[in-house]
Amino acid sequence: MSFKDNGPLQIYGVTGLPEIEAGTDLGAVIGNVAATNGTPIADGDIVVVTSKIVSKAEGRTVELASIEPSSFAREWSATWGKDAAVTEVVLREAKRIVRQLGPVLITETHHGFVCANSGVDQSSSGAHGRAVLLPLDPDASARNIRATLVANGSNAAVIISDTFGRAWREGQTDIAIGIAGMQPILSYIGQVDPHGHQFQVQALCTADELAGAAELVKGNLSRVPVALIRGYAWDVDDGATIAPVLRDQSRDLFR
Repeated sequence: MSFKDNGPLQIYGVTGLPEIEAGTDLGAVIGNVAATNGTPIADGDIVVVTSKIVSKAEGRTVELASIEPSSFAREWSATWGKDAAVTEVVLREAKRIVRQLGPVLITETHHGFVCANSGVDQSSSGAHGRAVLLPLDPDASARNIRATLVANGSNAAVIISDTFGRAWREGQTDIAIGIAGMQPILSYIGQVDPHGHQFQVQALCTADELAGAAELVKGNLSRVPVALIRGYAWDVDDGATIAPVLRDQSRDLFR
């Protein structure tokens, strides 16, 4: 199935969501709140969900008081004025440390994401002394939300987003860490432009572009963790995963 309306692109923040707790059915809650707001999720929409509420719904939080830091975590944290319990959680969530420069830890998570502090975050965690971890399987999280939306009559794609820094540039942007229903990359390789040039390497990570666009109506302080994108043309693909976005280490010049 294809959604090829090519209409104007519209982005709505899904406001009024309740505080998310472990066990919350995100698909049902998002669908109900969007309908209450007067923008019910429709076929062809793309629902972008901040990973933090996914983690909360899936119980991916940790109380820092329960963490016993390793000697390395204690020593490194003491040197750089960090919380040793947070450092320990970061290390546990990491497959390896990619860069360690001063107070900065760039790690590769068990998912294969390269990011600061393994994606561990204390902001908007729901309580003082609590940290939020990335979902164990963001693709599965996206599939679960999509399945609920489809079962309730809305054939919408789902993107799980998180805020990452970027090589070569200052500032952060939201990117996709999980996807369901649509492919994350739009490839132009093999196509020919109007002047006869054949594209050899051009492939757009539309999942990241959509996640970044959704952040414009979400934001870190607005308490709007979900956005609805309408008007972007995509093809239904229930075999899609975020895997094609993750560059193999053998082709990564910076690892």
